[in-house]
Amino acid sequence: MIVKPKDASTVILLRERTGPGENGAFEVLMVLRHPDNAFVPDSYVFPGGALDESDCSRDVDDFCHSLDRRKAEGILDEITAPDRALGAWVAAIRETFEEVGILLTYNREGQLIDFRSRETARRFSSYRQALAEGSRSFLEIISEENLILATDRLHYFSHWITPWFLPIRYDVRFFVARAPEHQKPLHDGFELTDNVWMTPKDILAGNRLRRFDMVEPTLVTIRELARFRSIDEVIASTEGKKVSSRS
Repeated sequence: MIVKPKDASTVILLRERTGPGENGAFEVLMVLRHPDNAFVPDSYVFPGGALDESDCSRDVDDFCHSLDRRKAEGILDEITAPDRALGAWVAAIRETFEEVGILLTYNREGQLIDFRSRETARRFSSYRQALAEGSRSFLEIISEENLILATDRLHYFSHWITPWFLPIRYDVRFFVARAPEHQKPLHDGFELTDNVWMTPKDILAGNRLRRFDMVEPTLVTIRELARFRSIDEVIASTEGKKVSSRS
């Protein structure tokens, strides 16, 4: 029996590589999946996961910056159901926070949230734990903190569908985003066992030496990123881009 794929989102977080002579070079955040995971175990991937029903609720429109349901539907023209389009962005931000602790949100002054304060970092760490335990919902936390999801920072990059013959399948939207300053990734220790910033070139070199295992969608994405000279170029490539599904 062919399994219907679940809608999912993943985020390719990018940061500039600093130092003399870097000239716009950038790094990608890669996370290592636990070897006991049923789906792509012991492989390096990007943060992400399946959409929750709460990601697609009518309430989410009020929490998204510069993106509404109609605009999201226009961008994801192959989404399984129109009311799930905006949820793809919401899930991308939620899953990134749950898996690596990076939260793409603005405060009401339009500034990206800053975790340099110990008190703020501790508070959001407890929120992350509550999400993992299921005792709090993501939108409850966003509402309580008076935040807006930085959906404008997520740029639609590619679309992959897990092959039909696999027992676990996902219909995944890949987004690229510039990583926020003053936030450091920390893998959850359950689904993920490591996280690392590396340039696309170094990732590909590690893969050739069989030290950096990736499934094909991840590998193809890294190869595509390796063609760009800067984060600005990556983001600019998404403007007006016609994304077709691949499997």
